Amino acid sequence: MSTGLRDKMRSVMADLNREVVEREELIEAIAIALLTRKNLFILGDPGQAKSFVVNGFRSRITGARQFERLLTKQADEEQLFGRVDLSSLIPGQVPQAVLDHDGVYQRLLDEVRKARDEIAADPERPDGYYSSGNAVTIAQRYKGILALLHSSEPTVQTTGKIPEADICFLDEVFKCNDGVLNSLLTALNERKYTNEGRTYPIPTISFFAASNEIPNFSDPQEKILAALYDRLELKVVTQNIAERENRLRMLKAKQSGASGQTSCTVTLDELLEMQREVSAIPVPDAINELADDILCELRKNGMTVSDRKYLGYYPIAQAKAWLSGHAQVESTDLLALKNYLWYLPTDRALVESTLQRMCVNPMLDKVNDVRAMAMEARDEYEAARSDTGRPGAANRALVKLRGELLRLFEMQKKLDSEAQTDNERALTADLLQDMEQISRQAHEAVGFTYIPLEQLAALQ
Repeated sequence: MSTGLRDKMRSVMADLNREVVEREELIEAIAIALLTRKNLFILGDPGQAKSFVVNGFRSRITGARQFERLLTKQADEEQLFGRVDLSSLIPGQVPQAVLDHDGVYQRLLDEVRKARDEIAADPERPDGYYSSGNAVTIAQRYKGILALLHSSEPTVQTTGKIPEADICFLDEVFKCNDGVLNSLLTALNERKYTNEGRTYPIPTISFFAASNEIPNFSDPQEKILAALYDRLELKVVTQNIAERENRLRMLKAKQSGASGQTSCTVTLDELLEMQREVSAIPVPDAINELADDILCELRKNGMTVSDRKYLGYYPIAQAKAWLSGHAQVESTDLLALKNYLWYLPTDRALVESTLQRMCVNPMLDKVNDVRAMAMEARDEYEAARSDTGRPGAANRALVKLRGELLRLFEMQKKLDSEAQTDNERALTADLLQDMEQISRQAHEAVGFTYIPLEQLAALQ
């Protein structure tokens, strides 16, 4: 992993953070979207610097072709994806796109321009007209060859449109009409666009979208927008600047004219190399299991998380790990999922609290779960042993407790093998000590010889 590339991306993020305040979460989400080729949706009231931050970040990706559009009901597909070149439908004509991308024809045009410049410099020079005539003739003849090869071949003029953009920003995205919506769905999901029966690939790395509100999906008129909303995998909510100190800082920067200065950039080629590094970050089995635990916890609390959403979590975690300088994905890297797992803004609090509890110290959570089961087994044993009306109840209760403790011992061993730090190993060691204490006290209570769990397990 190249620390140089990571440092450059972090410098771009820091540079933009100096221009705005309280937008660290949004800036990191933009970086993660670009590193993983994901789409990002930003929800916030007008005037919260949503467009400013997106434009500030994408302007720092040099060499990347950009596309931006404020969507309205009047915006049509041609404004986003380009229009059919009418000349491509006329027999004997060559589509402009073919001419623009043909290297030989462009070199011949350069010769025509050179001859024209010579005439302009010396109109009285006879050989200038002769050389220009030759250049024009050769260019026209070559254009005739192209016409034969591409006659009546429908071509879409996509210059400056989405099909030729590396990064796209669609403001007020839910204002689009149904015709544009269908094309956007394919573009966002498959990176393809179909026109006149032909399908074209779209090179776009990420689509960024913003809106002041989300549709009311229970309304039949707006339900159609749910598919578009779902294809914007990452989601961030912005708020007005909360801290007085930060508001005054921004005000002073605006008054002094100090904002808008760019000191750090990355090239498009560097971004593509960053993406390759991110995808190579290992994801340990323990992290996948933790992600599954998070999924189950959210579903248990009544939140809907699709299998598709769960199965696509790991690139987000890899990007966060890469930005943090981790050699592999760690539990804290899953905190970045706070902008990935929620669907409606009302889900955000549950997602964030669940991630904080399960990711900041996931081993503690797992150890406590096993300890709670051991304590429950002990309580059941004590209750059964106290049943003096049933002969042999104490012995049967001890056998049952042994079996449960041996099952939990296997879980403790698994946790211990997954421990990655001294602190986590200490947690599993304390768990084993507590389980041994429960076993020792239970054996002594009925006059049986205590045997450590590890030896008991070996006898099974």
